[in-house]
Amino acid sequence: MDINFLVNLTSRAWSLSILSKMDMGVAGRQATLLAATGANRTAFVQSLNHLIAMGLVERNPGYGHPLRPEFQLTQSGIVAAALATKIQTLPREKEQRDLLRRSWTLPILTSLNRPRQFNDIKRNLQVISDRALSQSLKSLEARDWVCRQIDVSARPPISIYNTVNTGRKISQIIAPKIRQTL
Repeated sequence: MDINFLVNLTSRAWSLSILSKMDMGVAGRQATLLAATGANRTAFVQSLNHLIAMGLVERNPGYGHPLRPEFQLTQSGIVAAALATKIQTLPREKEQRDLLRRSWTLPILTSLNRPRQFNDIKRNLQVISDRALSQSLKSLEARDWVCRQIDVSARPPISIYNTVNTGRKISQIIAPKIRQTL
């Protein structure tokens, strides 16, 4: 798995939740998964179709009624689902779990496997805009997943970001699994 794959995977809000629920044994029927994730129908269907397009989930051929399809994990989906389950179980509060549904949370935490400057993170996540990175870092910092320190000895002073608490745990789980250009 590489960083671009992770960016693509997390581009849909409910992708990780769907994979995690399937990994935990929730039946692969659409209605069951929809209820288990708590997503709205439109966002759920978009995320499920995205997972199918990525090759992580497939329709279970030869089972069930055509109007009530069942889905199953592919071989690569099994690996991604196990990782999603580890990540999804770390945040204890609903507000923190909601942070995992944001597009850039996991790619940023993966990039912060060691302390980095803003431009280093941006270089690693080439498709992220400055504004998206800045807003994501602020929301991660507000939830105490990322710590921003100012190095005043440098001229001009520079900000250095590092993972803390839940952010560090997630980074330690996912960073070794991702091939990056770090």
